[in-house]
Amino acid sequence: MANKQLFASMIAKLMPDARNREGAPAYSYGPEHTLAQLAATGTLNDGFYGTAEAQLAEVLAVAKAVDPRFVAQAAVYARTKGVMKDMPALLTAWLTVADPDLSVAVFRRVIDNGRMLRTFVQIMRSGAVGRTSLGTRPKRLVTQWLEQASMAQLMRAATGSDPSLADIVKMVHPKPVDATARAFYGWLIGKPYDVAALPAEVAAFEAWKRDRSLPLPPVPFEWLTAEPLTPAQWAEMADRMGWQALRMNLNTLARHGAFAVEGLAERVAARLADADAIAKARVLPYQLMAARGMVGKDVPPVVAAALETALELSLASVPVLPGRVVVCPDVSGSMTSPITGHRKGATTAVRCIDVAALVAAAVMRRNPGALVLPFETKVVPLDLDPRAPVSVNAAKLAAIGGGGTTVSAPLALLNAQRAVADLVVIVSDNQSWVDARRQGATATMQEWERLKRRCPRAKLVCIDLQPYGTTQAVERPDVLNVGGFSDAVFETLARFAAGGSDRDWVAEVSATVV
Repeated sequence: MANKQLFASMIAKLMPDARNREGAPAYSYGPEHTLAQLAATGTLNDGFYGTAEAQLAEVLAVAKAVDPRFVAQAAVYARTKGVMKDMPALLTAWLTVADPDLSVAVFRRVIDNGRMLRTFVQIMRSGAVGRTSLGTRPKRLVTQWLEQASMAQLMRAATGSDPSLADIVKMVHPKPVDATARAFYGWLIGKPYDVAALPAEVAAFEAWKRDRSLPLPPVPFEWLTAEPLTPAQWAEMADRMGWQALRMNLNTLARHGAFAVEGLAERVAARLADADAIAKARVLPYQLMAARGMVGKDVPPVVAAALETALELSLASVPVLPGRVVVCPDVSGSMTSPITGHRKGATTAVRCIDVAALVAAAVMRRNPGALVLPFETKVVPLDLDPRAPVSVNAAKLAAIGGGGTTVSAPLALLNAQRAVADLVVIVSDNQSWVDARRQGATATMQEWERLKRRCPRAKLVCIDLQPYGTTQAVERPDVLNVGGFSDAVFETLARFAAGGSDRDWVAEVSATVV
């Protein structure tokens, strides 16, 4: 007689222990994995299955349930690897209350520009982490950031609001490091200042406001866009813009006639397609795909082509994977939700389905033999050309859209066809419900078990694009659940496919140096 206790425990590990947002059986994440998922995919906006308020409550609750050091590591990982903004700022703010000493190191890693500084201050003053003022140590951290920032950083920080940099300066009263900083702070907050000591850039800006015949001042372009400018001045601003700003303002430049200026289109195209500039800008591949899709008819073809090149370059971290690779993008109805959620006046046009499609197309481009199986209630047949530009195949996949969710569908098809698979990658929001079962393991795990009997060395990676807290595939050495939509996901995928089964995603986040 077999050991009943042993086999009972093995069965128990496959039994769902939770319900997903559709009320179907699912596997819950542990608190560390939940926090990591929230940090990497949470945007504190309304999603398809939840509100921003609910997401805030969840992340604060789970932060209390784990060690503060892991909260710190999740914050740093989300900012440095996931290129997230609001969530790492929130976790940093939470640490100022939960572990003030640890918050110092995290603040210095996470709050790396003026926008992040304003977000941190906004969260601290909101009362979300238990206080409505900065407090002594956070105030000191903000003050140090201001005192150590270069004048260029301070000027870039002075372009946002709610709170503005002026509001922050009034709150913390930083000590000017020299007469130039003292004059700048006075100018910023509307107090008396020594005109002769103003930074040259600000002095030029003030002079230009009085006399528009003067050369365009070397200040952040946002300071100038509300003013009437000539096409030549818009072209000059284009040459000065940072890479991300340039990517986001192509239609604006075209609308104001900047590309009519000789040579500008070629200069812009060269900058957009510069590999070093792309890496330095930390641009997300999906942002480039969105920029390419939003280019208006007045943007020169050479510039649009440069965005295509930039997208291909941004996917340099997509690995060449061993063996037979199968990529399964979820194209169901819930995947039409914006990838960063709904926020009044700031909702992205990029949907979860766009990101899933991009991941699938990118993996196929680097692995031409990969099989792509888009699914909703069933697998949707689609012919794709691995030699085509990534954006072309991604657009074909994203155009499917609609229907319920059956995460097990691609696995079931592989089993029905007795197909060989060494690595299966599912990109989804994980809210499967059409294949819900009343008893036993989820349909996804049952189909995976069948596939494993034929392909014992196969591995499954579930890339989760939304912070809903459950999965259809239980974590174990041959199954990896990873959250996020930056190129860090590709790095994790490569390690796991190469044999890194001894280190799951939580362990990877835990290895982050604070």
